[in-house]
Amino acid sequence: MNQVYNRIESITGNVITVRASGVKYHELAQIRTRFGKSLAEVIKLDGDMVSLQVFAGGQGVSTGDEVRFLGREMQVAFSDDLLGRIFNGSGEPIDKGPELTENRKPIGGPSVNPTRRILANRMLRTNIPMIDMFNTLVVSQKLPIFSISGEPYNQLLARIAMQAEADVIVLGGMGLKYDDFLYFKDALSKGGALSRTVMFIHTAADPTVECMMIPDMALAVAEQFALQDKDVLVLLTDMTNFADAMKEIAITQEQVPSNRGYPGDLYSQLASRYEKAVDFANSGSVTILAVTTMPGDDVTHPVPDNTGYITEGQYYLKGGRIEPFGSLSRLKQNVNGKTRKDHRALMDAMIRLYASYKETLEKKNMGFAMSRWDGKLLKYGEMFEDRLMDLSVNLSLEAALDLGWEILAECFEKDETGIKSDLIEEFWPLK
Repeated sequence: MNQVYNRIESITGNVITVRASGVKYHELAQIRTRFGKSLAEVIKLDGDMVSLQVFAGGQGVSTGDEVRFLGREMQVAFSDDLLGRIFNGSGEPIDKGPELTENRKPIGGPSVNPTRRILANRMLRTNIPMIDMFNTLVVSQKLPIFSISGEPYNQLLARIAMQAEADVIVLGGMGLKYDDFLYFKDALSKGGALSRTVMFIHTAADPTVECMMIPDMALAVAEQFALQDKDVLVLLTDMTNFADAMKEIAITQEQVPSNRGYPGDLYSQLASRYEKAVDFANSGSVTILAVTTMPGDDVTHPVPDNTGYITEGQYYLKGGRIEPFGSLSRLKQNVNGKTRKDHRALMDAMIRLYASYKETLEKKNMGFAMSRWDGKLLKYGEMFEDRLMDLSVNLSLEAALDLGWEILAECFEKDETGIKSDLIEEFWPLK
């Protein structure tokens, strides 16, 4: 039987305190006020003093309101009816559709037992050349997208959602501007991807505690779809907002702060989410791409710094492009040899020549005389950036590889590329 208490000891911002017994950490409670009902979550236990974070905020809550503990943690309803739907951080629909209440699953559970996993060995195609060709995304991989504010990371996630060869897309938005939320909704709808997408959205105007629920909601749903033999791609934006929500609640709980005010368990909190990436031995998979903004473009900031230790590489978004230097997919070698036999050699040659182009560009900007070889590199670099690095480019891996050969043939002689002669003979374009 649910416990009910009719006296609230204190109200501090969005946190209320009641005297209660038999209550568990993270347990949900329902607060009945004169304005309606609101959910709250237990965030601190100190003897019989129980502190709860009110999802809808403390405004309108009085000391005489009823608090009913529900005896369970947060859950999310799961069924195929989730596809095409949009929910908030409490799991409530915000798309004017019906509420789903059946087959509720707990969120935030442990990651999958390693004995049920298989090693990542399949490519997840996105039709973005800077990913597929140069830093291949692998099924069940966990990768952050490091970015600074102002970069088009939400647009990149929307393109990946529309183009990725995944059965289900689960999008978790944290601290989104309302315009960004509408952009995701419109872009996926017009791109025909909304019908295979589930969205959990927390906007900047929503309660802080709901921001912390978004990754767990998204990953719990993704895991259930994966158990139905589906390949699921989870897109999260922005994990720095998630960490900031953790920091805000930790301050409310009067925890001793760690680096830059973040809680001391920041690493564990991030890792528990990223480690949900999995390829089941006899079923589907969960792959995670998560935007992590870097305040002041500082990669040593606690959030990107901890993230780098947890994940299997990173994509750097800079100047509206995925930067080839610094971006890394540590698992790409698991699949590059299985795509096309020229993939690895062409990728290495093009990046090597692009690095030479960057050096030549610096020489040009400093006023050095340009040689004939420098001229070739300058032409090559401009074509590479325009035809392959631009995020609006939508090409299959095979088409991107063919285009790579065409760019090389336009700028260099065969023996200037450093590629093996047998590959040159087979793939060099005929003029």
